[in-house]
Amino acid sequence: MFRILLCDDEHDLVWAVGHSLRDEGYEVLSAYDGVEALALARRYRPDLVVLDVNMPRLDGLQVCHRLRRDPSLGAVPIIFLTVRNHVDDRIKGLDEGADDYLGKPFELRELKSRIRALLRRGPLARDADDRARSSSIIRGGLTLDLQGCQAQVSGKAIRLTPSEFDLLHHFMTHPGEVFSSHQLLRQVWGYEPESAEPGLVRWHMMNLRSKIEPDPARPVYIRTVPRHGYVFSNELE
Repeated sequence: MFRILLCDDEHDLVWAVGHSLRDEGYEVLSAYDGVEALALARRYRPDLVVLDVNMPRLDGLQVCHRLRRDPSLGAVPIIFLTVRNHVDDRIKGLDEGADDYLGKPFELRELKSRIRALLRRGPLARDADDRARSSSIIRGGLTLDLQGCQAQVSGKAIRLTPSEFDLLHHFMTHPGEVFSSHQLLRQVWGYEPESAEPGLVRWHMMNLRSKIEPDPARPVYIRTVPRHGYVFSNELE
């Protein structure tokens, strides 16, 4: 049984969403402020966190920041639920390490679909045999440590969120192949068709490029193919 930590200061929302998720067979922990959320996360080690941004004591961004820097919780998928639905707020949330961002009001079936996608997320979660056979991938100045889930650029360690790591892993194992945003949503993170916005790919891509590219405005590793998607260069040595 998957354990989900649901954190929001709206008690009615927590009750309704929690009840619906329990009907789906999930174990649900409820928190109503950021301090309580952190305490429950550290005590019970949830499989996924649904996190409101506007919370008392510690807001969702602060909670996300601390979870991502906790060695035992750093890879836990995080979905933000919030009325802060502007582009800048989404980017800030994803930059702190969130995996997905759902604005209020939302449909429960959409939230459930995204939860299912994140719980079965990523090639790294499904491909343990490949990790055992190969400990790292090297393309040009990029090194991806599959067992340690770490990355290096020209020998310098960089901090990637789990979603960024999965995205980079997908590209580095498919050099020269062009992927649309819809393909990346399905193949990298397991989203069902039409259950997530293509903008999610753009935001994760922007953050990833800011960390791995010498000049994010002129990417050399992951390039944009106009009207088609993105491609990892197959010309790197």
